[in-house]
Formats: sequence, structure tokens, C-alpha cells
Amino acid sequence: MTDLSGLEAELRGVVRGEVGFDVTARALVTMDASNYRRVPAGVVAPRDAEDVAAVLEVCRARGVPVVARGGGTSIAGQATGTGVVLDFTRHMNGLLELDPATRTAVVQPGLVLDRLQEAAAPHGLRFGPDPSTHSRCTLGGMIGNNSCGSHSVAWGTTADSVRELSVITARGQRLRPGRDWAGAPDGLRALVEADLARLRTGFPDLPRRISGYALDALLPEKGADVARSFCGSEGTLGILTEAVVGLVEAPRARALAVLAYGDESGAAEAAAGLLPLGPLTVEGMSADLVRSPAGLPGGGAWLFVETGGQTPAETRARAEAIVRAADVVDSLVVTDPAAQRTLWRIREDASGTATRMPDGSEAWPGWEDCAVPPTRLGPYLRDFRALLAAHGLRGTPYGHFGDGCIHVRIDFDLLTEAGVGRFRRFSEELADLVVAHGGSLSGEHGDGQARAELLPRMYGEETVRLFERAKAIWDPDDLLNPGMLVRPAPLDSDLRFSVLPRRPVDVTFGYPADGGDFGAAVRRCVGVAKCRTTTAAGSAVMCPSFRATGEEEHSTRGRARLLHEMLAGELVTTGWRSTEVRDALDLCLSCKGCRSDCPVGVDMATYKAEFLHHHYEGRRRPAAHYTMGWLPVWLRWVARTRTAALLNRLASVRLLARLGKRLGGIAPERQIPRIAKEPFTHWWRRRQRRTAGDLVVLWPDTFTEHLSPSVGQAAVRVLEAAGLRVVLPPSRPLGGGVCCGLTYVSTGQLDRARAVLRRTLDLMEPVLRRGAPVVVLEPSCAAALRGDLPELLHDDPRAPRLASSILTFAEALERHAPDWTPPAVDRPVAGQTHCHQHAILGDTADRSLRESAGLTGELSGGCCGLAGNFGFEKGHFEVSKACAQEQLLPSVRGVAEGTLILADGFSCRTQLEQLAGVRGRHLAEVLAEGLEKESKVSGVSGVEK
Repeated sequence: MTDLSGLEAELRGVVRGEVGFDVTARALVTMDASNYRRVPAGVVAPRDAEDVAAVLEVCRARGVPVVARGGGTSIAGQATGTGVVLDFTRHMNGLLELDPATRTAVVQPGLVLDRLQEAAAPHGLRFGPDPSTHSRCTLGGMIGNNSCGSHSVAWGTTADSVRELSVITARGQRLRPGRDWAGAPDGLRALVEADLARLRTGFPDLPRRISGYALDALLPEKGADVARSFCGSEGTLGILTEAVVGLVEAPRARALAVLAYGDESGAAEAAAGLLPLGPLTVEGMSADLVRSPAGLPGGGAWLFVETGGQTPAETRARAEAIVRAADVVDSLVVTDPAAQRTLWRIREDASGTATRMPDGSEAWPGWEDCAVPPTRLGPYLRDFRALLAAHGLRGTPYGHFGDGCIHVRIDFDLLTEAGVGRFRRFSEELADLVVAHGGSLSGEHGDGQARAELLPRMYGEETVRLFERAKAIWDPDDLLNPGMLVRPAPLDSDLRFSVLPRRPVDVTFGYPADGGDFGAAVRRCVGVAKCRTTTAAGSAVMCPSFRATGEEEHSTRGRARLLHEMLAGELVTTGWRSTEVRDALDLCLSCKGCRSDCPVGVDMATYKAEFLHHHYEGRRRPAAHYTMGWLPVWLRWVARTRTAALLNRLASVRLLARLGKRLGGIAPERQIPRIAKEPFTHWWRRRQRRTAGDLVVLWPDTFTEHLSPSVGQAAVRVLEAAGLRVVLPPSRPLGGGVCCGLTYVSTGQLDRARAVLRRTLDLMEPVLRRGAPVVVLEPSCAAALRGDLPELLHDDPRAPRLASSILTFAEALERHAPDWTPPAVDRPVAGQTHCHQHAILGDTADRSLRESAGLTGELSGGCCGLAGNFGFEKGHFEVSKACAQEQLLPSVRGVAEGTLILADGFSCRTQLEQLAGVRGRHLAEVLAEGLEKESKVSGVSGVEK
């Protein structure tokens, strides 16, 4: 039994980097992206090679294993371990040198691949291999797994790009592996030279042979390349601290030919025949993995074939030649870089979407990336499909068809003893099938625990014993990542599902996509870590708190890991009362970005609300939950007592404002928004009403009602100008009006949210009977009604009816006034699409409406950082500000004169005003102003006052 406290104290005494033996630090690395789970003793984030050497010395003396970890996206279990985990992403993540003349770079193991690509791009260079996890995988992990990616048909595997390594062995020896036996540990050369015949004949000749140790790279005719043989060793031979890698010339122009086939077999049969034409990629996927086929040519499966050249014309000609050579049912050639990126994202997201069957049921890795000779891919896939059917399993293959490498997630039942038994039997039979086709058990992600047990079926017992002797030369104490590659743990042990409760836990949300099971919802996170990207691409939102902090604890994956451990009860032992889970969720903005941007649809905002509900059940809550959580109540009382002006004056007194914020749990840096003197519904009741036109119900959300009634007034003006008859929902004089429950949901007051929503459904009965559309101006409220309402009131048939009637302002005009022409505003715009709009509602109608009004320019993605109550809560200001500085604030800096700043969300407009001194406006306000200008020109009276 390891003395954890003694080990921690000794490590703290010799390591300059962080040493984490607390529950959170350990829980975050119990899993990678595989089916496996191991609880580590602790985690160390070394600052340099000296720290690594110090950790190895302490662990060697105590007999504690050491596991090197990069981005934690390994799919075979090799980034988990029971000893000390080395996290290289925090400090040892630098690009130390880039030499365009020699086309080399010196990197540390924690450097994310995209950072290297960004640095190399200005020189016309790039690193050849590019896994789909390129935005978060690290060079160290790529070397450990010998990663490949979509361009391997042109530029090979990571091993093909490695020139020299800096390695520390478990016994502290510092080596510089390279060619001609450089950096070889004592005894390795003798081992190889004693078994040359086996090394020359016992390894399949494949472009994607990743399984086992690459001992054949040490043959004299292959340059006795110790660095190359180290690649793919999964951290079992030595700890990498630095690497010299080669770069390749990036094509000046690219074209993408998307070739459509009737099914995956047709695509697989065609792939090898395209290789003589020199493509950069030959990637395959079937329709089952595509959420939306928009933009793809018609077919049941596709090959993504990229070509490169010096000019767009040259690349297009090459792509068109490939189309002519291919026997396709349809095709598409794309040269626009933005359009290519959109298509590539469909392929890259397959690593996540493949974790769900078309019917929504779960699918898992384990046989993720077998590889066969490309010419054998078609027959192999047919046999593979037959084997799946024989075991009653389903899976959707995709991947690197040009290299004969297939990725697939299979709907294994890993929760029951019978299902795990079938998993083992299928694994053994598939290993035999792969070998029969001359293939490799792993073609990209390594063996880890998932396949290492079956290596004798591929290599034979003698070659596997040779692997064991090689491991003993590098690591005689079996200290480094034990249980991987040699003397492996059984492939059906340490499964991460075995620790979860067998019965669904009692929860409040319905989790309809997960069969009502909160554990199944948490299992959605398979660890592909798209949430760990350090920059938000395009309109993407997820995960703003990780980008602001850089901490795994504040990523969607990190929070999911802690929730998993909470359900397991081994590390996190206090269940819903866990302070570790609470603290990790504290910086979740509830932006809903993960619901749309996560390939498997993790919805951390819902999980956070669920957790807070249970965590504070029967206990005192933070002050902000009472002030901002009950905001609709307080603002209604202000309206009834007509005290808005008084409260605004009191809030302008610095001392009183400071006291109020302190008592209310509000960040002292924040200004308290001014309450409107006249609520929107008061204005509505005293105005003249139109009676003609199709009926729409305008929802008076709390923000529009009490804080920005001008938005509601503008919306009425525009909707009526479009020929619609606007009414408000029914209300009760003393019982209040309708409410979406958003503030109660975001603070985890779910009992109150359910009560409020049931009252709302009661009030909306006449509207539901009539089937009238309901227009909601505030995106977060619309998202709550469309998403949270039916999941919270999953037992009320009225909930989905109301949810389906919810429309945004732009959607209402598009669907119910399709012939209306908006005013010609003809102005450039900047600003941000609301995160909830991006995640839940979509902005297609908004884009169309803006275009019709002559509003040009793109809105940024990301999250404003205020996110309802989040940015107002004490302790959140700095993270809130950092989120705003990522995309929102830059989007409005230095804009051209006359540019309109659009921000439909009250939070977004408040953040702009408080951090940038800029006034953002709702699209309805902009269009209403356009109508007023038109009416003045035509002599018609303007907007009603």
C-alpha cells in the first residue's frame, strides 16, 4: 500500500511544479478517452526535465509507477495509471525552436499540435500528421501513440516526422535517441542483433502498423533508428522531455473532392485505386455519422480526397482528375478554404458522433482503429460487418480508408457481466480476423489495455517475449506505465463503467436522450476533449471557462469526470454534497455551448442545475441564489410598488451600492443595472392595439419587461408592420404573469422552477388550445422554454406543446410574414450571437433577416461572459471579463464608423456597456428605427411613444 501522504510530501520537497494529491486532481485523470479507469496516487505538473528526473527518482525508490499524460485523448487506456501521473500540458508545453531552413522544430511534450501548426504556417510549413484531435492533442502524446491523422497517405505517421528525442529512463539515465543507434540503452543493440531474422520477417508491411514495439526500425537497413523505435511505446520505455521533429512544405492551395458512394463498401473498394494519383487524404465515412448531410453530395458514404498544389487551378485540376478516375454516384469539388473547413469538421466530429448509434444508444471504443492493407479494406469490412452481426452488435466504420485504417465505435454492453463477456469474445475473434487479412490490431491509437493482451495473436508468442525483453532493457523495474503493451492487464478489467451505480439515481430533469438516467447522461463524455481547445473557432462557444482558466477542472470534460467519480463514490465520497464537484461547476457559465459543440452533446448547464438542486437541498444557499435567482419576483414587486426610480437613485449612491452588492453576493466590480421606470406591459396596456393579421403571442420575459422594455416596444412595432396581430399571454392580477424559470434553473432551484413553469402552463392553456406561435425576444428565455421546460416537466404533456410553439423574433417574421420586406437599414454590423441562440435555437433566420435588411458583416461566436447571473456573482468577475475579451470585445473594437452593434441578449448588452462603454442593440430595435426613418420620409407617423 502506497503511503500517499509521504509520497506527496517527498515530491513537494523536490519538484518545482505543482503536486496534486487532492481528490479533484486525481479524479480529473482517472480516465482518458477509452473504456478504462484507474485511480492515480497523485498528479505532478513538472516545470522542466529536472522535475521529471526528480519524480522518477522518488517513485523509483518507493516502487510507484509513473504515467506520462498529454491531452488525455488516448482511446486504448494508456493515459491512465495507478501511480503518479505526469501532466505536461501545464508547463512543458513550449515550442522551443523552429528552423525554416532545416524544416525542423524543437518541441516539449505538452505542446498542442495546433500551436506548432500556427507557428509553422507563416513559413509555408506544417507538421505532417494531424489527428482529428489536433486542437488539443499534444506532441508528446502523438509520439507516445505514433499518431497519424488524415494526411498520412502523403506525410506518414508521427514516427516518420521524428528526428531526435530527449528521454529520461526510469533509472534516471538521460538519452538522446536518434539514428545509427544514437541514444540506445545498454543491451538494446545486442538484443536486436541476436534476432535479426525475426525482426525482418515478423512484422506486417503496412502503412498503419502501430501495434507492439517498432523494433524493426532498429534493423541496420532501416538506419538503426532508436527515435523511431521509441515512437508508439506509450510511455513504457522512457519519459519524453523534448523532441526534434521534421516539418513538411504545406501546399499553397488545396482542393477537396467529396466523392459519394452508395455505401461504405463501395467507398472502401475505391480508396486504394486513388492512391497512385497522389492525394493528400483519402478519408471515408458513412451517412450514419453525419448529423446533417447539408453540403455533401447525395450518397450513403463519402470519400474526402484532398489535393494540393501551387495554385487553386492546379489543385482543382487534380481534384477533378480524381473525380473522373473514381466510380461515384455523385461528387463535389470545393476550393474555398472556409467551405473546406466546414466539410472537414463533419469528418473530425465523427470521433464523437460515433459514440452514439443513430437511435441514440451508446457505442464505445475498444476496436477503434484496426488497419489492413488498403487493397484488402473492402473484403475486411464485409467480414467485419458479418462478425458484428454474428455477435448481435452494431457499429459504423469510418476513418483513413486510403491507409486501410478503420475507426469504429461499437454498441458493446459494458455494464453487465454478460455484455462484458461478449465484449471479450468479440475482441478475440476480431483480432483473428484482422490478422487473417494481414492487418494490425492498432493502426493509429496504440494498443494500451484494449488490445495488448491480444498481441500474441498478431505477432506470435516469441515476438511478444522479444517485446518484453526490450521493455526490460529500457525499464528493468517495470515502473513506466505498467500493464501496457507487455504483461498487459486483461482487456475486460478496469472498465470505467463497473464503478457506476446499477440503478438510475433520483433526479429532477427528465434526460430524455439518456432514458431518464443521469448516469447515462454523465457517460456521454467519452473524453475526446473538444472542450479543451484554447481558441474558439468560428461561431463555436464551448468551453469559455476552460479557455479563460486553462484548467482541466473548468472544462466540460473535467466536470464530467468529477460527476462520474461522484456517482462512483470511491474518490468523491460525499455524493451530491461534494465540494469538489461544486467548485468545479462554480465557473461553468451555463452557456449551453457544450450541448451543441460537444460531439456527443454533453449538456453541462443541465448537469450543473441538477447538482446545485441536490447540493443545496434543505440547506442555506449562496446569497446570489436568493437575489438573482429570484430576480423575477423582486422586479415584479418593484413594479407593483412603483419604486424603480427610488431604487435606481439608491443604487447610484456608491456606499449603498457597495453594501447592497455585498449582502446580495454580487461582484463588487459590477454596476447594478437600472430598472425601467415603466415596465413593458404597462406601456402595452395604454397603447392602441391593432386587430388585423395573423396572431402571434409576444412573451414578456423578465429582462424585456423590467430592464429593457424598449426592445419589446420595438418588436411590437416591427411585428405589426409585418402584418401580424400581437397579443400578450394571459396573466393574473396578483399571481403574476408567465415566466420561463431561467433564473431558478441556472441557480439549481428546480422545485421552484417546476412550480413556476406549471403556473406558466396553466396561464398559457388558451394559447396552447389555439396553437398560436409564441415569440420570445430574449434568447436565453427562448432557449429555456424550448429546452429546459420539456425536460423539467417531462411528466406534463403541455410542456412539449409550448416548447414547440416558441419562436425567436426572426423566426416569427420568417414563418408568419414571409412576404414582408424589412426596412433597408444598409449598415455594417458587429457584435455577438447569443450563446444560447447558437446552442439551442440556431441563427439561420436571423442571418436571413439581417441580409434582407442590408445589414452586412458577421457576428462573433463565443460567450459574452456575463451569462445571466454568472458574471454578476461574487468571485466570477475576472473569468467573466476574460470570456468577453476573447471574442465579444474584440468584435466591437475599431469597427468602421456607422457600424451597428447587435446583441439580442440582455447579458450581452450589459457586458458591452459595462466593459466597453458600447451600446448594443436588439435586432428588433434596429429594424424599428429603420421603419421610423422610412415613415418619416413617407410622411407617416413614427413609432408610438
